[in-house]
Formats: sequence, C-alpha cells, structure tokens
Amino acid sequence: MTQSDSVKLTSLSSKGGCGCKIGPADLAQVIRTLPPAVPNPDLLVGLDTSDDAGVYRLNDELALVQTLDFFTPIVDDPYSFGQVAAANAISDIYAMGGKPLTALNIVAFPIATLDKQILADILRGAGDKLKEAGATLVGGHSIDDKEPKFGLAVTGLVHPQKVRTNAGAKPGDKLILTKPIGVGILTSSIKRDLLANEEIARVTEVMATLNKTAAETMESYDVHACTDVTGFGLLGHASEMAKGSGVGLRIIKDQVPVLPRVRELAEAGVIPGGTKNNFAHLQGSVTFPETMDQIDRWILCDAVTSGGLLISVAGEEAESLLADLKKAGVEAGLIGEVTEDQPGHIVVI
Repeated sequence: MTQSDSVKLTSLSSKGGCGCKIGPADLAQVIRTLPPAVPNPDLLVGLDTSDDAGVYRLNDELALVQTLDFFTPIVDDPYSFGQVAAANAISDIYAMGGKPLTALNIVAFPIATLDKQILADILRGAGDKLKEAGATLVGGHSIDDKEPKFGLAVTGLVHPQKVRTNAGAKPGDKLILTKPIGVGILTSSIKRDLLANEEIARVTEVMATLNKTAAETMESYDVHACTDVTGFGLLGHASEMAKGSGVGLRIIKDQVPVLPRVRELAEAGVIPGGTKNNFAHLQGSVTFPETMDQIDRWILCDAVTSGGLLISVAGEEAESLLADLKKAGVEAGLIGEVTEDQPGHIVVI
C-alpha cells in the first residue's frame, strides 16, 4: 500500500469543503469596511448582491464571468477531491448563465510530507472534470502548506442580456433546487468514519456532478434568478436571493430533497460548525414553524459543498422545467415560491 492509499485527507484539516468558508456574519463585518468600488458601467455584477461570480461586459454580445473557489479536503480519495473541487468552482459560472472557458489551478500542499502522487491524483481529477465541462486549463499557482487546499479560478462567457443573477426573483415564481442537501452533515460523518463505502460514493457523486445539465435545461425557460447552494446552506443562499430581489420566499420543508441518513446522523450529533454558524446568522431572516425541531432547522442551513442550483422560474413554467430536469437525470425538486410578503425574509412551512 502506498502513502496515497493510506492517507486520510479529511484528517489533515479541521474543516472540509465549503464549510471552510469564513462565516457570513464575520465576512459581512469585513466587507462593510471596504471603500465603495469605483463605478464602472461595464461591471454588470459585482459585490453588491453577494452573487456567485463577477460579470464584466466586453461588448454588446459578450461578457466575462469570473469566479474563484478553493477549500480543504472534503473526501479522502485524492482523485475524487479534485473532481469535487473543480465541479464546485465551475458551478458559479453555470449559476450566472455562463459557459466555462478557462481555469487556473490553486494548490496548497505539504510537498515534503505527503506523497506527490496524491497531488497528481487531485490535479487529474480536476482535469477530467474540466474536460467534462468543456473548459481548458491554462495554468495555476502552488504553495507549500502544511494543510492541503485545492480549487480553481474559472472564467466563462455569457451574453450580457442573458446573465442570471440571484437578484431577479419575482412574486409568483416557483423555486426549484437541482441537488439534494445534507452534504455537510454527511461529509463530516466521513471524517468520523461513520459512513459505509457506498454512502461515501453516493455523496461524492452528488458533489462531483456538474451543474451543466441543469444550467443548459433552464436556458429555454423564463428564469428570473439563480444561485448555487454552497457553504452558506440552502437557507443562507436563499436569503441572499430574497434580499437581493426584494421579495419574500416560502420554502416547503417536506419538498426539499435531502440525502439518505442525514437526519439520523444529525440526531447523533454530527452538525458541522459551518452549519451552526449559518443558522445563527439567519436569525431574524427566517421564520420556522414552531413545531419544527432543531434538527430540521440545521439541515436546511447545512453547509453544502458543490450543491445544486436554486432556480426562481416563472410559476406557469415551473412544472415543465421540473419535468425536463428530471428527464435529463437531474435530482430536482420544486421546493417553494416567491411572494410579495416580508421582502428579504424566508418563511419555512
């Protein structure tokens, strides 16, 4: 057995995947101290609405979509880690309605203490996922670091009139989610050796699945807003959509797709710190039913890595889009609606 076979990558960091994100409350305190950006009419999407990527117009027909995402190991298999990290980074491009074009690797790795084959396998996993997305690797940067980290800076293209943002949801829209949640609880369970091999394979498959099919399927529909669900959890990213759009959201808990065993493991005490931070940050922004227990509240706030798209689509088109997504093999669910009530607020029912 080589070192690359025996090393448990998730044991090398205290947090994993998008759970590594600086919490939304702390991040907001930092960002609000920054000076306002210099106005630029070609910057179509910047920092104003906490969107998934920046969009810069090159001309009337073309705009750049730019994003960056990296994190510590979320699974133990190096190749799978590379795939998940790449799918997660590319997802921001799809969420904005764009097509990924190029990517740069971002690597931090303890090169003197870990087998170099581990890094090679991480890069190979990411490279295969980039090929699947139709994007080209053009370079990268690496540093020697005791804690492994990996991700990508990705550039995509979109027509300036076809940009999807998280700030355009309209009352009467329906909300569709294209991947199940519970990823944070399950990947924390990997660190604790609580999952069987087939359960690890299942959650890894979900994270490594590109949002390409979902994004392409929604192109022909009247989609008013879109975001991908990652470290701030379903309700955290939904809250950004509600506030950015100036609307209320109603989430139907029983219609939200959740991965198997998530509640069981949460009841056993597997609640990531990032999930708890998300829940705390949303106090005052979400109303839960009095009958809903704390476990279900945490699950809805669970810190996701490489989650699905949250799509706000015209109400009359929602069932058709949902059917097309499922026909294409996307694990989608119709989870709620957009309302005029309590702008910026979410009501869970």
